[in-house]
Amino acid sequence: MIELDKVIVRNVKMELKSPFTTSFGTFFEKEFLLLEAIDKDGVSGWGESVAFPSPWYIEETVRTNEHMLQDFLLPSLLKQPIAHPDEVSERFAPIRRNNMAKSAIEGAIWDLYAKKNGVPLYQALSGEKTEIDVGISIGIEETVKDQLNVIEKAVGDGYKRIKLKIKPGWDVDILREVRKNFPNTPLMADANSAYSLKDLEHLKQLDEFDLTMIEQPLAHDDIIDHAILQKAISTPICLDESIHTLEDTRKAVEMGSCKIINIKIGRVGGLTQSKKIHDYCKEQGIPVWCGGMLESGVGRAHNIALTTLSQFILPGDTSSSSRYWEQDIIEPEVIAENGVIKVPDRVGIGYEVNRETIERFTAATKIYQA
Repeated sequence: MIELDKVIVRNVKMELKSPFTTSFGTFFEKEFLLLEAIDKDGVSGWGESVAFPSPWYIEETVRTNEHMLQDFLLPSLLKQPIAHPDEVSERFAPIRRNNMAKSAIEGAIWDLYAKKNGVPLYQALSGEKTEIDVGISIGIEETVKDQLNVIEKAVGDGYKRIKLKIKPGWDVDILREVRKNFPNTPLMADANSAYSLKDLEHLKQLDEFDLTMIEQPLAHDDIIDHAILQKAISTPICLDESIHTLEDTRKAVEMGSCKIINIKIGRVGGLTQSKKIHDYCKEQGIPVWCGGMLESGVGRAHNIALTTLSQFILPGDTSSSSRYWEQDIIEPEVIAENGVIKVPDRVGIGYEVNRETIERFTAATKIYQA
């Protein structure tokens, strides 16, 4: 039984080592909420919100997460003890959406639960793998030469798959150039909803590049047009922004809107919901993989634990901490060697948070007492 004493919510800002550009903007730093749930015995569990300061990806932001946590989620969570982390999503069920806010505190409870039971988080989730394959997500560079140089380094580092961000005007030609230079490298394209069915004939050209998948080419809330597109192209479509619940997953699969699902813990509302989507996809024979949201080490650790589940067949986006940060907030930092991360076997998320580093990056702190 978990009896919470308090929850500490920190607003953290970390500067990226280099800008990261997608079809909806360029990021120079990551501002996020870092949550610490502390029980009556003084044991801490850590969670991270992956919401951005602006609603580029989905409607949630850092500020809306603060509001939801303060006024709705934490009061509900702190009112009575928790026997198992699955109860968190049940308790939050009357509150619609706001999945990233829900996931942030649920992740902290899962970490705390694993520590209280003396097991690594991945084992608490019924994960099986002791190491995971990872790929790398590469933003849009200023020139083709710059893009090729970044890919060459990633391939040299051994990453198992390269994900390229694309958008209209930066798609077929760049992919053709990449495929010419890297003919045997597993390659996928991520459109972040930059296209519509008007681009169907144009998108058909992607079939020539033998892509592992194209991720979320059409509208962020669509599954109908994606089904039309999937019938017209041989490249597997992977849905990301369209999938927020198990029901979204079921409908997309039954409609033939995709052949692959990207599970992001924050987008679907936490680890419990991620497991449910994973289990359904396993029953349906749909491969899944774990997407990234420029997480710090805490969020990265949760991604690693989730990816140990058996249906995570495809390499995820959880690359080394050093790719993004001069210094991460965990010790040791996440390290991918030849595209493989060894799953930590220490209790909880498997990494120690560096409180001194966290304080250095923290802009504001709020404490919510039980």
